[in-house]
Amino acid sequence: MKRLATCIFIFLIISPLTSYAADRPYYIGPGDVLEISVWKEAELSRTVVVPPDGAVSFPLIDAVKATNLTVTGLKTIIKKKLAEYVPDPTVTVMLIEINSLKAYVIGKVNNPGEFQINLDSNVMQILAKAGGLTPFASKSNIMILRKRKGGIEEIFFDYGQVEKGKHLEQNIILKIGDVVVVP
Repeated sequence: MKRLATCIFIFLIISPLTSYAADRPYYIGPGDVLEISVWKEAELSRTVVVPPDGAVSFPLIDAVKATNLTVTGLKTIIKKKLAEYVPDPTVTVMLIEINSLKAYVIGKVNNPGEFQINLDSNVMQILAKAGGLTPFASKSNIMILRKRKGGIEEIFFDYGQVEKGKHLEQNIILKIGDVVVVP
C-alpha cells in the first residue's frame, strides 16, 4: 500500500508539469545544438550550433533558417531542399542541447543574472533562482520586460500579493529573453 501511495504522490507532482510542457511546441533558438543526419549519406551528417542569425549551414542546400521552427519543421524544409540532390532522403533532426531558453533578472535580488528556464518557468521560480528579493526591494513594483514586434511590453508583477496567495494570475510563464526588473 505504501508503494502505491508513493507512486500516486510522484504522479501528482510530475504530471501537471510534464503535461503542460508537452502541450507547447519547442521552437529552435540561437545557441541550440542540433544533430542533422541523412540516412545512408554519412557525408551529409552534421552537428551544428544555431548561430545568432538563426541560419544553419548544411551541405548542398546552403543556409536554412532554423530559428522559430520546431524540429519537425526544420526536418521538413531540409528534406524538401535535399530532394533536388538526393532521391527520397530520410532526414533526422535531433535537438541535442537547449541553450536558447534564457531569461534575466536585474535589480534588487540577491543574485541577479542570466538564468536557464524551461517551457513552464514562471516569475516566482526565476526570482527564487535569483536568490529572492533583497530587504530593500520594492515588492509591488516588479516589472517583466518582454520583446514584442514593434517594441517592448511592460508586464507588472506584485510579489507581495502573489506571496500571500492573491492574484496568482500575475505569476506568468516566462518567455525567451524576458527581463525581470526588481526596483
